Amino acid sequence: MAYNLLKGKNGIIFGALDEKSIAWRTALKCHEEGARLVLTNAPVALRMGEINKLAEITNAPVIPADVTNMDDLKKLFEEALNHFNGKIDFILHSIGMSLNVRKGKSYTELDYGFNQKTLDISAMSLHRVLRTAWDLDAMNDWGSVVALTYIAAQRVFPHYSEMADAKALLESVARSFGYHYAVKKKVRINTISQSPTRTTAGSGVKGFDGFISYAEKMSPLGNATGDDCASYCVSLFSDLTKMVTMQNLYHDGGFSSMGVTQEVLDGMEDE
Repeated sequence: MAYNLLKGKNGIIFGALDEKSIAWRTALKCHEEGARLVLTNAPVALRMGEINKLAEITNAPVIPADVTNMDDLKKLFEEALNHFNGKIDFILHSIGMSLNVRKGKSYTELDYGFNQKTLDISAMSLHRVLRTAWDLDAMNDWGSVVALTYIAAQRVFPHYSEMADAKALLESVARSFGYHYAVKKKVRINTISQSPTRTTAGSGVKGFDGFISYAEKMSPLGNATGDDCASYCVSLFSDLTKMVTMQNLYHDGGFSSMGVTQEVLDGMEDE
């Protein structure tokens, strides 16, 4: 059921790769709620993914952009402003990449060159996106920016490795830039700490099936799906949450508040 929560709003969705992507699910939900969209991803991701299918469904242009390149981001925002013939109301940052994880390097054996790229792509890209929007005065007053994160920013998940550091930095950028953007334009910036979700990117983390199984047992409501997350994003893009900013919002079925559940205890006793 649609509620027209985003009717008349313009948004940019970063990171849709395929139907498993939370960004993909969010784009569909935003379109359903009446938003006009621009889709973007890195050129290499656009070649690997199926974003043209999403573009057709949502009637949205696809504008490639490398989020580590300020010229690319400037071009993206300028083309989006031209497409909308107006300013932007919301942005989804759904971007993460770890070369160390891809290469199977443990946290104690990081390649620091890879690490710098991970932090640049997965965290500082949010600063670049916000800086570009700020410099171009591209956001409408009371606009909303959401970035996706994970509870490994606060707790240790051994195989999540350097991505935990990247997510912690991402959350810090959201808070720090959130202050400045709120004062200047009433733009709100939040992060959503989502349940582990079977995306193409997430499945590359060693032991990911174990992550999901454990979280399911530890979450009173169970794991939140990608579609659930898309709906939460819509609520944060809408005018119903105009006073929410600089928050890390847990969307995890209650996982973040639990010490242990009976289901986990029962499993331990069975062993």
